[in-house]
Amino acid sequence: MSEKRVLLLVAHGSEEMEVSTPYDVLVRAGLKPLLVSVGRADKGRVELSRGLPIYVHSSLSDLRSNDLFDAVLVPGGVAGARTISSDQHVQELLKSHYEAGKIVGCICAGSLAVKTSNIARGKTITSHPSVRDQLERDYRYSDERVVVDGNLITSRGPGTALLWALTLVEAMCGKAKRDEVASPMIVSAQL
Repeated sequence: MSEKRVLLLVAHGSEEMEVSTPYDVLVRAGLKPLLVSVGRADKGRVELSRGLPIYVHSSLSDLRSNDLFDAVLVPGGVAGARTISSDQHVQELLKSHYEAGKIVGCICAGSLAVKTSNIARGKTITSHPSVRDQLERDYRYSDERVVVDGNLITSRGPGTALLWALTLVEAMCGKAKRDEVASPMIVSAQL
């Protein structure tokens, strides 16, 4: 199996659990997610929504326009989601990846990036309840914790980040890999 390439977008104000949880789970699955900042990053440093500083691998402006990843992930956190969703380069990136059949994963307010990128209209989607009204007109809205509709994988918020991450692993690497990752983490079957 060739190495899967995963792009995890972050910005000042992104939600800690929605960045760190998928990053950790993807690494446990043998993947190497690339943390990429959108907007300004102070010497490669981004401050997340609760003040946690993290260092990114790269900035969005450093990527080549023809780079294609197996998945592009968008976390929530109101300020971070606003920055990411409104960025034209992100919109083009999500659109090209979605149309190429690559996974687009969004959680919490990050699901707004699906709308601003003008992709997956009419598909089933979920998000944090606070942005539901901004999505209902263009998408079939679900209150499920994680929704998979084709290559679009969305989730609700910090409390569903682990389930979202495991669902991403299953979509990219199969159920056996998901189970292999979940077992030593002592993940409940009810999750």
